[in-house]
Amino acid sequence: MTHQTVGHAPAGDQDGPLADCPDSALVPPGHEPRCPVDITLATLSGRWTPLLLREFLRRGQATYSELSAALPALSDKVLSDRLAQLTSAGVIERHRKPSWPPRVRYILTSQGRVLEPVVRSMWEWGMARRDALG
Repeated sequence: MTHQTVGHAPAGDQDGPLADCPDSALVPPGHEPRCPVDITLATLSGRWTPLLLREFLRRGQATYSELSAALPALSDKVLSDRLAQLTSAGVIERHRKPSWPPRVRYILTSQGRVLEPVVRSMWEWGMARRDALG
């Protein structure tokens, strides 16, 4: 399911950095998003995706087993799906060494590193929320 941006920009701020997307940018579910917020949400969709991205931001690169150990509640199927999702979005790259057994390392791309402020903002908001809840 895709997210559709809702809300209204304050009067006089229709061209601000968080102004609503025009109706032409909002697309029905199942189509490629065009709204910037929708594009970001599509890239980070799924419960474990932001936590997986957090691990890449901390490490820069990781193997499947390192990621599995860092997020033990994450099933193998979900981990594989999320790695494929982040790879197809250009956030990480998959590098396979020709050996037996094959060795695969996932590396954060420059496009993935640009997401650091997004994850940092999520971290800071979560810390403030946790503190407010006691």
